[in-house]
Amino acid sequence: MSASERIYDLLSQVNSDGRNFPATIFYNEGWLLRLVLDWFFRQKAIGHKLSFAPNANWFSEALLGSQFLSRGRWDALAEGFTHADGVIGHFSIGRGALANVSLAEAASQFIVAEAKLFSPLSSGVTNARYFNQAARNVACIAYALHQAELEPSRFSSLAFYVLAPREQIEDKQLFAEFTSKPSIREKVSLRVTAYQGSPQAEKHLRWQREWFEPTLERAEIACLAWEDVIEFIRAEDDPFGSDLSKFYKDCCKFNRVQEPDLRAST
Repeated sequence: MSASERIYDLLSQVNSDGRNFPATIFYNEGWLLRLVLDWFFRQKAIGHKLSFAPNANWFSEALLGSQFLSRGRWDALAEGFTHADGVIGHFSIGRGALANVSLAEAASQFIVAEAKLFSPLSSGVTNARYFNQAARNVACIAYALHQAELEPSRFSSLAFYVLAPREQIEDKQLFAEFTSKPSIREKVSLRVTAYQGSPQAEKHLRWQREWFEPTLERAEIACLAWEDVIEFIRAEDDPFGSDLSKFYKDCCKFNRVQEPDLRAST
């Protein structure tokens, strides 16, 4: 048996009592998103927010550059690359182990997707605790456009989507405040203002004015319920959609907070 065959064999046991590692290694939002993006890529379905433009591709765990990457040891406000759960569009990925995204010269689609089950968006970065995950991703989209010198107006599909269970989106309103454009604008403005008086201040202000604001205006920022996405897939491809629905239910089952009942041992 080859190493890859053994990996498959181990994964096939993950939903059984004989498993050798937690079920969440397999049943998680990362694999759920990959299955969804792969289906939209293969089927070329139209009429959905995740529909692929002609010649578009997808990538999971991509690295997005930032306007606020470190420019030297003096830059105490700097941050690192942002890990995107998924990206759709016209881009290239760094070679080898690198996963940095560079937009294509003729790009017309760029979507960044964040996959969630029962966790919130992260609240900030080390040097800016208020710079939450939504604001950071939208800022990274603007930076990618800036680096490629592609005006936001040329994009027919430009977006940041949070995919999460309907109960987290609608019932608990877990993401509404973070994904509102006024909130994102405020957080990015705070991030830029923090550099006031530094050598990078003017550069950041110019980026905010010429790239971030037009990107925020053009981009769609929304939450998509896993249930709605899977229902769309089922309507187009019932066998796969039904199997995906079962996978999603297992993801939900294994990713809810579960702790041993300590009373059983007392």
